[in-house]
Amino acid sequence: MNMSTFRVNKETPILIIGAGSIGERHIRNLWQLGQRNLIVLRQRKLPLRNIGDAQIKVVTTWEEVDKYSPKVAFVCTITKLHLKEVVNCVNRDIHTFVEKPLSHTTEGLSALERSLSEHSVYLNVGYMMRFHPYIQRIREYISDKTFGNVITIQSKWAEYLPDWHPWEDYRTGYAALKELGGGVGLTLSHDIDQIFYLMDSMPNQYFVMPNYKSTLEVNVEAGMDILMKFADGTTANLHLNYFERVKERFLKVVFDEATVEFQFFDSTLTIRKSGSEDVIEQLDHFDRNDLFIDEARYFLEHLSNYKMEEVSNQIETSRKIIEICNNE
Repeated sequence: MNMSTFRVNKETPILIIGAGSIGERHIRNLWQLGQRNLIVLRQRKLPLRNIGDAQIKVVTTWEEVDKYSPKVAFVCTITKLHLKEVVNCVNRDIHTFVEKPLSHTTEGLSALERSLSEHSVYLNVGYMMRFHPYIQRIREYISDKTFGNVITIQSKWAEYLPDWHPWEDYRTGYAALKELGGGVGLTLSHDIDQIFYLMDSMPNQYFVMPNYKSTLEVNVEAGMDILMKFADGTTANLHLNYFERVKERFLKVVFDEATVEFQFFDSTLTIRKSGSEDVIEQLDHFDRNDLFIDEARYFLEHLSNYKMEEVSNQIETSRKIIEICNNE
């Protein structure tokens, strides 16, 4: 069923829940997109680090939030609180964008899906890599069979956790602590979703091997290797870690007739064919923040014509990602 009666304008009250680094990013981006009625819910009214020129109203309780009657929300809390805050929004008929992952556990997802349907509320989980132009290009190569059938996919994402937010103690952040919903799988689950998006399906088989060997002071896996197999026989091999000092992130897709490699940090796309020179393309002036702007724009514009089937697909995709990350 289509939901096409709601449209966002610049004065639509938008709630941002959580004002850490990702919350501040969404505040800046929503302001850049022209939204002028931003309400920020956070535990304490502390100074914000970087929201640019954005003008906001800060509240600390849901009672205060309700006075503004927000129609749209962005959930940007620690992973453990994602589902709780999504439910708070859905029960108020608020269309909700939630940062990935939807939750750290599959418990409560079926109830959430029923509630979303009852309230006719749209839910979008923030996997912004779907908006990268090279990911979209590779998806077209796969669907159009530009180089024949895809045979296998390799993916790696490695960065050093203490370098992410140098102004914070990484040992106290959500990514480092199981009780906050951390772990490299959930934290870097973008690359799992990326494979699902490229294949336009989820695997029917998978094997997960977590790695706890690093010297990082965390109580979660800091590395993870994942093998997947899809119904058409395509396999995928993903490696995630946040213990590697020299960062590296790439995606390699092997087709019948060519190998296509996307290097994220270099913003390059390389096509290799036997007997011919490599074709290398590079994005000029690529800004990672554009991916966040594009996903926010898509969410806001899509509120006027989404289908509830899309919401169900989001839940099922999130369920599979969480199962894989928790090695269930």
